[in-house]
Amino acid sequence: MANKVLLVDDEENIVDVCSRYLMREGYEVSTASNGYEAIERYKTFQPDIVILDIMMPQMDGWQAAEKIREDSDTPIIMLTALGQEKDRIYGLTIGADDYVTKPFSPRELLLRVKNVLRRTYSTPNREGQREVLKWRDLLIDRDKRKVVVNGREIDMTVKEFDLLTLLAEHPSQVFSKSQLLETLWGYEYLGDANTINVHIRRLREKIEVDPSEPQWIKTVWGIGYKFEGQQHYEN
Repeated sequence: MANKVLLVDDEENIVDVCSRYLMREGYEVSTASNGYEAIERYKTFQPDIVILDIMMPQMDGWQAAEKIREDSDTPIIMLTALGQEKDRIYGLTIGADDYVTKPFSPRELLLRVKNVLRRTYSTPNREGQREVLKWRDLLIDRDKRKVVVNGREIDMTVKEFDLLTLLAEHPSQVFSKSQLLETLWGYEYLGDANTINVHIRRLREKIEVDPSEPQWIKTVWGIGYKFEGQQHYEN
């Protein structure tokens, strides 16, 4: 079955060129020209991935992404002419999975789509691993992609869950930011290590009692991050 792509941009030439390119590669494509249309199309089309321009009339891409994130972890690629770091960081904080800066080639967009879909929907080989990891007040269910802290289920984006799980599966192992980027994003994400910093900050806000004094996700200064905790497993 073909993967379904919702492409949202108010520039007709971009929609036309990218739609044809994606369809030629076997994707099923639906389009919208503003945030309101995107939300309605999302409900009826149920895409596997959303490509969302930021600067649009009526409802911009950030607002549309926030609406989608209220109900779903469907991966989102943001299209933007805004090249500033603060704009990319804001997109990450609301759950964007990737960024493509205009102008871009259709081939670059296609590569990003393939990478995000592969990272999101591929089933990792976990032969011999248990699906539920548990610590004193933290539980990660890899099969159901669920995180519970002190008995309360925590909402997480796809990438937040993947980052937490990667760290938790390798307790005390130090990961550099470049290792995390390569493992979870599949390439050097815009050359921007702040991608990892933002996700770590958001994870700490969600799972730590005091994010300023983290007990689970530790910073190893000058290198990266590691997960600490006395772990046991559940069937």
